Amino acid sequence: MPAASAAPLPQTQPGPATPTPTVHFRHRAPTPTPAPFTLRDILLWCVLPVLIVLGLRLFVFGMYAIPSGSMENTIMPGDRVITTRLSPRPIALRRGDIVVFKDPANWLANEGAAHNSDRLIKRLIGLPGDTVECAGGGAPIVINGVPIDESAYLKPGVEPSHSAFSVTVSAGRLFVLGDNRANSADSRAHTNDGAQGLVPVGDVEGVAFMRYWPLNRVGWLSAHHDVFRAVPSRTPTS
Repeated sequence: MPAASAAPLPQTQPGPATPTPTVHFRHRAPTPTPAPFTLRDILLWCVLPVLIVLGLRLFVFGMYAIPSGSMENTIMPGDRVITTRLSPRPIALRRGDIVVFKDPANWLANEGAAHNSDRLIKRLIGLPGDTVECAGGGAPIVINGVPIDESAYLKPGVEPSHSAFSVTVSAGRLFVLGDNRANSADSRAHTNDGAQGLVPVGDVEGVAFMRYWPLNRVGWLSAHHDVFRAVPSRTPTS
């Protein structure tokens, strides 16, 4: 009897390949190391800011202490103010500006306060070519025939000018008055000084725009340009 033949083994069908798991390794970012403080850093963070501040202080801003009461109540004795040195050049001066200027003819001798410098501060009333006048006794200041209302900045209870005067501002000069007219040796008090009490434009060091001390009086200073809006301009004569 023939031997029984072996039955063929069932063939398995190839299935999908099993993916080999991928091992992910977490890469740690390199820790930055502090860069050394170089000469460039010193120039950028130390020297440059100092130069900027010094440049602004010398060429853009001025700082002044006020010792007298000639500008009350706008500026009180002991106040400190900041000025812009951009006036009178390149920014033109305007009526109403509060200007700081060099003493033109020993005005400080009549200011009634101890001074550590030869600078004064007043309000600019007349520009070159203007005729500034007042009849005195409580009458208003008149500029080029137009009376102005100064109640916005005059010290309460103080007249525009107790004394009468009439001055035509010559070329290159300014007519200035204090806001406290009863205690201000301004252009009115020096009409016989050879220059009619007028201040050379070149002696103006800047226009005050802010009080920065004391802290309870920090604030902007107004020029009140609107007071002079109706005043016509005149060409100065040499």
